[in-house]
Amino acid sequence: MLQIIQNLQTGTTSLIEVPCPLPQKGQILIKSHFSLMSLGTERMLVEFGKASWIDKAKQQPDKVKQVLQKIKTDGLGPTIEVIKRKLDTPIPLGYSNVGEVIGVGEDVIEFKIGDRVVSNGPHAEFVCVPQNLVAKIPERVSYESASFTIIGAIGLQGIRLLNPTFGETIVVIGLGLIGMITCQLLKANGCKVIGFDLDPDKIKLAQSLGVSAFILEQSNDRISLIENLTLRLGADGVIITANSKSNDIIHEAAQMCRKRGRIILVGVVGLELRRSDFYEKEITFQVSCSYGPGRYDDTYEQKGIDYPIGYVRWTEKRNFEAVLNALEEGILKVDELISSIIPIESFRVVYDEISESKNIATLFKYAENKIPEKSTLVTNRNIILKAGKECIGIIGAGNYTSSVVLPILKKYNAQLKYLCSAKGLTASTLAKKYFIQNATSDYRILLEDSDVNTIIITTRHNTHAQLVISALEAGKNVFVEKPLALTLMELNQIEAAYKVSKGQLVVGFNRRFAPLAIELRKLISGMDIPISVIATMNAGPLPLDHWTTDQITGGGRIIGEACHYFDLISSLTNSSINQVIMNSIDVDEDTASILLHYQNGSLGVINYFSNGSKDYNKERIEVYSQGRTAIIDNFKRLENFGFGRSSLSLKQDKGQDNQFKFFLDSIRHGGKAIIPIESILNTSKAVIGAVLSQKSRNWYEVK
Repeated sequence: MLQIIQNLQTGTTSLIEVPCPLPQKGQILIKSHFSLMSLGTERMLVEFGKASWIDKAKQQPDKVKQVLQKIKTDGLGPTIEVIKRKLDTPIPLGYSNVGEVIGVGEDVIEFKIGDRVVSNGPHAEFVCVPQNLVAKIPERVSYESASFTIIGAIGLQGIRLLNPTFGETIVVIGLGLIGMITCQLLKANGCKVIGFDLDPDKIKLAQSLGVSAFILEQSNDRISLIENLTLRLGADGVIITANSKSNDIIHEAAQMCRKRGRIILVGVVGLELRRSDFYEKEITFQVSCSYGPGRYDDTYEQKGIDYPIGYVRWTEKRNFEAVLNALEEGILKVDELISSIIPIESFRVVYDEISESKNIATLFKYAENKIPEKSTLVTNRNIILKAGKECIGIIGAGNYTSSVVLPILKKYNAQLKYLCSAKGLTASTLAKKYFIQNATSDYRILLEDSDVNTIIITTRHNTHAQLVISALEAGKNVFVEKPLALTLMELNQIEAAYKVSKGQLVVGFNRRFAPLAIELRKLISGMDIPISVIATMNAGPLPLDHWTTDQITGGGRIIGEACHYFDLISSLTNSSINQVIMNSIDVDEDTASILLHYQNGSLGVINYFSNGSKDYNKERIEVYSQGRTAIIDNFKRLENFGFGRSSLSLKQDKGQDNQFKFFLDSIRHGGKAIIPIESILNTSKAVIGAVLSQKSRNWYEVK
């Protein structure tokens, strides 16, 4: 299928062929009829992309602080690589799409195939959207009119925050698309609406819609006009829908307001506020968040859990429905706002002139004869694969795949036949960059291809177990990024599948393959007595809504991250865990100490802390035995005490390179698995057991 994307590093806008997405649980697959291009929003993205690094930094000062901290902890070179990779990741453009439902995922009951719907999907021939971001289009509303729903909801949410009453005077600054719709909805609410813009064409259009609109260029003239029109009382409220870097707009809005007036920012303007503006009149200022309550809340958007209407009357979806109702009743008129309707293939006509364009809204129209089943695979026929060599398919095209897996696999000339991602876009762009023959959104294609002998899985944690089982049942070699599973039941199912499979199974416990870890094993090799190991990870905090902390999706940070140390200590002790117990500061397991007891008598302590300083090194491993001590400091330095050898310093290397090199060697030459399956299962059971022990407050016996 065709989709419009933008590269934030260069500002380049492209129309590319990507695999059609497949609906996951709670999602709707929509065949697009139209999508609306909001000139203001997309111009801002395009201009940001074209800006220099310095200008990008000026526009995002909060990100600059993060970059400086990363330079301090990881160094300049790695930080620059992260920034380049981030900016080079294409983003989909567009967020107001209408079309026909052609597929529904599990647990979707409100929608059925054939429904006419609106969503916040991008400019693409097919879009896959969570059900709480989709609304049905009334029969009397055309696709073209419904295309304005999402934009309308942005303006409506600003109005809801302003909470105007019948008869109040409200000023709207900025008469772009959102401003035009906001004015109409305010008028429908019984308000006296005054609009300002610097574009004469927009003034005329607003006036044709019944809005008192003015083009006064001087700030004093605008303030005086408001005083005259309100009998020197001032406006009851101001909604700012403009896009400007100027700080004067907020100042001017405050000057227009009456005492205890309200200002709502829907657009993007300078925010250096003057205290006197707000102090003297006790003016209220608030920034509106997109379409309404639920926005950016994964529980609402991705998991489909609605807010009770008795507590949250107007969610983002209910705002969509309110705008659609206004369109159906003729309260909101949008036909006059359409500047042009063009086929998606002609996108350059709009984007090449976006900086100078005075269009209000452009609709992209989509072909009616595309079939999604034939669009889930995009093949580069110029890439020829060699027979008799390993043939790899990768499921998952996120940050770890792009930053670690693909560069290393290409370094060792791995033959990659497929790259799969749920929505298809990242798979398509990375496949092109790394010369992978096929990009797809359907992982089943990889499993059904008899040429593919190896599957690499780098998806979110809750999908690992089932994908591993499916790949083993298909007879493939499997490499899965940690963790292997989130529950003991999943582990039992994986173990059963492995026993009857021809393929090997490896989990991405890369730290055992770090050069300094290998060197440390050499130092302590040959010891027949137990050793003691302390592993500390100064992990730092994560946002409360980060997916890895979600027990269902990520499994928590002990299962998802601290598992590395369970495996590392097992490799150092050359033994298996038979008992484990964990204590944590809180039930979220963010900060915990874990005690491991090994069959050979060795002891391991894992300190996984999220409450440490960012300035302190992230990882430290200490080994004690026979009056000797060895310390790995952040995988950069190995210090020896009592071993009679000098310390060793290297560039930081956590073992990913060796891990994939050894894995490729094993599948190419038929060698043993790089981590014994017994060790993988023991480690995985111990990690889950640690979490269970924290709840029971008892030692967990690993069997």
